[in-house]
Amino acid sequence: MESIALLTILVVMIMLGAPVGFTMILIPVVYILITDAAPMILIPSQMFQAIDSVPLTAIPFFMLTGELMTSATITDRLVDLSRRIIGRMRGSMAQANVLVSMFFAGMNGSVVADTATVGSLLVPGMKKAGYPPEFAAAITAVSSTIGGIIPPSIMMIILANAAGISVGALFAGGIVPGLMIGGLLMVINYVIARRRNFERSEEPFSLKGIAVASYRSSFALLIPIVLVGSVVFGIAGVVEAGALTATIALVVGVFIYRTITWTNCKSALVRAFRSSALVFIIIAASGPFSWLLTSLGAIGQLEEWLLGYTYNPFVFALVLVLFICLLGMVMDSAANIIVVGPVLVDVMVKAGYPDVQAALVVVVGFLIGSVTPPVGVAFFTAGAIAEVRLEKVAIAMLPYLAALFVLLFVLIIVPDFTMYLPRVLGFGG
Repeated sequence: MESIALLTILVVMIMLGAPVGFTMILIPVVYILITDAAPMILIPSQMFQAIDSVPLTAIPFFMLTGELMTSATITDRLVDLSRRIIGRMRGSMAQANVLVSMFFAGMNGSVVADTATVGSLLVPGMKKAGYPPEFAAAITAVSSTIGGIIPPSIMMIILANAAGISVGALFAGGIVPGLMIGGLLMVINYVIARRRNFERSEEPFSLKGIAVASYRSSFALLIPIVLVGSVVFGIAGVVEAGALTATIALVVGVFIYRTITWTNCKSALVRAFRSSALVFIIIAASGPFSWLLTSLGAIGQLEEWLLGYTYNPFVFALVLVLFICLLGMVMDSAANIIVVGPVLVDVMVKAGYPDVQAALVVVVGFLIGSVTPPVGVAFFTAGAIAEVRLEKVAIAMLPYLAALFVLLFVLIIVPDFTMYLPRVLGFGG
């Protein structure tokens, strides 16, 4: 009962707007003060242990890469390339929105950064082209989930560190699910665009146009190739790869595209520092909060409850999807992945699933949760950019969210979608 009460307090405080990291630290502090269950020195000790990991230092580099890309107008070039690839397909701007998110995902690894960057570029244009604001916000928010699935992914690094799994294996395994999500969103876009007679580009599909746009974006497209390739093939660690791609983004912006000034660079560093600090605060806060849940037996009870459904793979998959969906609706995705993610991975491994597949299912599920009301941060960001009421955005997202949770169920049932590339690349299974 104590663990349920504490989790309820956490959810209520987050829904009332309290910072996630502050809340996760405050609850174990108050608990220790009331019960004297442990010395107070345990709190800073657990916080330090939670962030005392070399792979986590890659996160600021990924944040900086994304910020430098935006400052260097690299994203504008990706939008142009996406529009040319889509051609005159009905709902071309909505399709380009998804395609840009897929390109952007390979360079940044952050759902929020994807939503903010792609949304600020495409949502105003979509509104002018006649798209309802709620639809523009919905597709921007939902497509941003790809930013945390197609490698590099900040959430994959965090979960790999917590669960003791190879980052390279997760990066390799995330490619197919990321592409599947992008393709699924584009199919739904096409159906909706046909029914509602949305616009289509006046520029026809042209191989020459694609070649020209690809050349203009070639240095930008080099970033995900270098980053993912170096990690997956063992050429460099995730930290070195992150530093290398941030350097490439800086060199491209300053010396090749010549769009980054000293002011741009300084602003990008400050924004990357702030974003990284927010992530590290949540990671540090997860230390004492996880200790509290473990000491109260909540982690063991959760494992026992979920393992009780392993008698039938379909029932287990359905319960797991519903559980992830429920948590995603009421808690921040980062907090879910940090606190509950390792437990769910352990449960799936005990149920006979490969650890890489288990970790990818957890990451995909909780990243989908990052766009679900009422606490999805991408949901709020996209709504603010489109200047539309959030309840309208929530309704517009329903067909996309339903399809994504069905896909999550499929990823659990069919392991080859997540395990084929890791096995081919020699990560085992």
